[in-house]
Amino acid sequence: MIVYKKNKLEFLDDVSNGLIEDIIEAQVLKVWGSKTQESLYRSWQHSLQHMYFVLDSELVPFDVSISIEYMIPGTMSRIDFMVAGQDADGNDHIVLIELKQWSSVRATKKDAIISWSRGKDQIQDTHPSYQAWSYAALLEAFNTEVYENKIGVSPCAYLHNLLDDGIISGSFYADHLAKAPSFFKTEKIKVRNFISERIKQGDKTDIIQRVDLAKVRPSKKLADELAKLLKGNDSFVMIDAQKIALENALSNVTSASDSRKKVMIIMGGPGTGKSVVAIHLLSKLSKKGINARYVTRNAAPRSVYEKKLTKVMTKTHFAHLFKGSSSFVASQDNEFDALIVDEAHRLMAGSGRFVKGENQVKEIIYASRSSVFFLDEDQQVTMFDIGDQQEIEKWAQHFNAEVSYMELTSQFRCGGSEGYLAWLNNVLQIRESANLKISELKYDFMVVDDPNLLRALIFEKNRERDSARMVAGYCWDWLSLKDPKAMDVVIAEHSFQMQWNLRRDGYSWIIEPGSVEQVGCIHTCQGLEVDYIGVIVGDDLLYRDGKLVVNPYAHPQRDRALSGYKGLMKTDPVSTMERLDRIIKNTYRTLMSRGMKGCYIYCTDKETQAYFKRALSRLEKR
Repeated sequence: MIVYKKNKLEFLDDVSNGLIEDIIEAQVLKVWGSKTQESLYRSWQHSLQHMYFVLDSELVPFDVSISIEYMIPGTMSRIDFMVAGQDADGNDHIVLIELKQWSSVRATKKDAIISWSRGKDQIQDTHPSYQAWSYAALLEAFNTEVYENKIGVSPCAYLHNLLDDGIISGSFYADHLAKAPSFFKTEKIKVRNFISERIKQGDKTDIIQRVDLAKVRPSKKLADELAKLLKGNDSFVMIDAQKIALENALSNVTSASDSRKKVMIIMGGPGTGKSVVAIHLLSKLSKKGINARYVTRNAAPRSVYEKKLTKVMTKTHFAHLFKGSSSFVASQDNEFDALIVDEAHRLMAGSGRFVKGENQVKEIIYASRSSVFFLDEDQQVTMFDIGDQQEIEKWAQHFNAEVSYMELTSQFRCGGSEGYLAWLNNVLQIRESANLKISELKYDFMVVDDPNLLRALIFEKNRERDSARMVAGYCWDWLSLKDPKAMDVVIAEHSFQMQWNLRRDGYSWIIEPGSVEQVGCIHTCQGLEVDYIGVIVGDDLLYRDGKLVVNPYAHPQRDRALSGYKGLMKTDPVSTMERLDRIIKNTYRTLMSRGMKGCYIYCTDKETQAYFKRALSRLEKR
């Protein structure tokens, strides 16, 4: 997303006239729809003066393109400064510069992590070279214009207030400096040379505009790159908070002992990279010889990962590393060095096939010196889900474990848009959010009147990359389980019929060829993602008298997610309905956030359909 794009001469004029920070502030309000914090405004005032002196030379062509505060498509990550033009051979090239105002820093013992002072606080941050490189790697791996047309990308960092005291440039960070050099207060000429050596001619092909308009091609999505990750390959790029979370988790695990357990809670919504960090953590720990396991209650992620990993590792090795959450009923105290619990919100009170055990949170913390829980409480989707912060803290205290916390923010899923997730919370009446504009979402959301049209749209999107699927709330019985020819999801009004997904492809449905012809459910897509998701909202979610209400009676009797609710309704109807409301709305929130690029929905109930249309219409008019 372009905030500022001009040629070098125009940029120099804007700085020399004292207008640059005001121009960017106005553009941020126009493009992002948000006001600029004073600290960010001041950073433009100071940092862009330094870039003025870097570029004010004949060594840098007058007609190169300059971009400031460029948001990488499909993410919430912003590149401070870019220079675009052609190299000596006429090839397109971008120099990416991470600008820092730090005047002092401290080294850490964590890979690619430094700390700097803000008042009395010490703030952990990624090394500027790592940060610059990770942004370049994102462009190279996810932007079709960069990848397909071989646009060169050269990252660096410029710490214009910091004298080189050997910390940022120290040997501990040598690997990151080799990928993206860091320049310091007295090295203005080195920054200029770094640019001029790579860009010899002006921008003749509008490089930045082309990059901005390019499609996001998530070629390194978790399911496709997991094998490489578990081999220790870092090709699936983590940025900023993800890298910090990984390094803190590593530190947490390696500092635990038999006498002092460690528990870490990493919170994050859909698309924040929880599973990416979890898999990287397993890979790193395994490489260090640490006895670690990846744990989920939900079978779908493990099934997908097994499909990928058994191409390069045996099923035995896979089963040794990837465990269900009921695997620790009989474990000894501190039997494992680390248990990495993905989708921790899905943990349950009982363990084992016949609900053996007492509590999965308790069993996991007991079984390991260190436990890392990846948590999103808004994705609890059954009556049995107990995994929340309070439950984890209770058992951590019981075992005298030290608890630490981190939070991840939205990255790839839903177009990198926190706005879409906030709007989804609002429209599902989970929690209120600030007024939003459709331009802020950068996400393809549509309400359609016919399930056949929904299917046609998903089929069309699926032809692009085999990455579009249909899902539905569990409002139809699974007839095809006994009769392979029977249709499950039937909407007679529109002569629409499809089968549920589990019979043929099982829990790996979401990645199987041809699975677009079946309808998935919450249990086969939670924790996974596609480019586009089509959601059929059943009669369990209804709009009545100005409220979005739930109707659990629309679920078939075999639905174990709501098992026992009828009995609870007799003894405690108020709290039971509150719990059912949360579960069913969380289910649709999860389904509607499986698509990285878009979500299309159809509602079986006409009033509910009209409600979603009005909500979308109001969003478009703001």
